[in-house]
Amino acid sequence: MISTTSRFQDSEFQPINRGYNSALRVNRLSVGLVVPIENYDLRPVPTMQRHIERVQLAERLGFSAVWLRDVPFNVPSFGDAGQTYDPFVYLGMLAGQTQQIALGVASIILPLRHPAHVAKAAATADVLSGGRLILGVASGDRPEEYPALKTPFADRGAAFRESFKYIREMSHTAPTLDNRFGKLRGDMDMLPKPVEGKLPMLITGGSQQTPQWIAENGDGWMTYPRTLDAQADAIRHWREDLERLGRPNQPVMQPLYVDLTANPNSPPQPIHLGFRMGSRYLCEYLTERQAIGVNHVALNLRFNREPIEPTMQQIAEEILPHFES
Repeated sequence: MISTTSRFQDSEFQPINRGYNSALRVNRLSVGLVVPIENYDLRPVPTMQRHIERVQLAERLGFSAVWLRDVPFNVPSFGDAGQTYDPFVYLGMLAGQTQQIALGVASIILPLRHPAHVAKAAATADVLSGGRLILGVASGDRPEEYPALKTPFADRGAAFRESFKYIREMSHTAPTLDNRFGKLRGDMDMLPKPVEGKLPMLITGGSQQTPQWIAENGDGWMTYPRTLDAQADAIRHWREDLERLGRPNQPVMQPLYVDLTANPNSPPQPIHLGFRMGSRYLCEYLTERQAIGVNHVALNLRFNREPIEPTMQQIAEEILPHFES
């Protein structure tokens, strides 16, 4: 079995907040769910029926996190409106309707929002949830949205960097900063502050940045599904960058679209960014990813043909016990 284990990769992740610490653990893989937790494979817009109840069920069943997405416009060529609700408003609702499960966003498109609004909304969600927010950030990949917000698509890499820096600075008292998004002279502050003084910020994909910049600045990496060998290589190179820069070990997470069959022995068949398969093969897939250094997999049930609640129960009974601490 392929492994990326080294002395550095065995070192613990630095604690940030309750959600990050519980969902992302060194040498362990945890399992979360992408919201909306429903099948909407034949249409771009989900029904959002029983959406709160399903998140609460995910918490009771032992899933470690739920993940929202930032989809400001229903772009026909993209074909997916996500959970339709604004992620920060929805995070506030979920903070009040859950107690333990980590609340993640994968990912906020930084160039399309002013970072002051992101920083305040994210810190608010973190406080209201008791420190359960995990903030994924990205540069965005839907060109159609940028003209609607009078933002240049070609400049999104630089905008991402400056927005990221702005959000980081807002965790400090009397922040100072001068970039395209504004000038702060240290004579005023932004409230609330994150519960533990810092927002965990995971960078998605490349986000138009160099590998060194990602290793220098993030609190973890959200990457896309790859073959086992390719994913192992990507994780090894990224952690080598962290070690070379003298930064602490950090977690890796990835999504996976799943169409889980009632028969646990059904062999895997490829679907968009995932597989139709039985629970036996899903368990093998996750075990292999754990061995190469993936710390969290967010399952997306958009294409799942079986009823959603029984599928959640099946995962909880047949998959989650293999990955408990």
